[in-house]
Amino acid sequence: MDVLLAILVVLAGGLAGGLVGVGGGVLFVPALTIFLGFSQVEAESTSLLMIVIVALVGAYRQNHHGNLQLRDAVLIGVLSPIGVLAGVVAANEVSQRALELSFAALVVVIAFGLLRRGLAPPAERA
Repeated sequence: MDVLLAILVVLAGGLAGGLVGVGGGVLFVPALTIFLGFSQVEAESTSLLMIVIVALVGAYRQNHHGNLQLRDAVLIGVLSPIGVLAGVVAANEVSQRALELSFAALVVVIAFGLLRRGLAPPAERA
């Protein structure tokens, strides 16, 4: 692994995580596959641990600004491992190509939804 490139990926992911709340799947996974040569499953698996650290630091800092919805975060966090277990099984059963295309499609759908929301008049966003 190219250490300098890994440092750049980590800094970019951390910056994106703190700035707009992404970093794990949206930035780390593509960066690990494209720039560091990880397989899709390796990148997804590595990203799962990386995002824990990024999320803890970000949540800690956002809590000081009054932006953390702790009850909702804990509820979602407690229930999410059920989905993660199913996702890990599925990720190890489908082809690398299917994972890459599924991930790309998910990012496009999310980007479209965010773009639509961002372009909507403020009254319609609530």
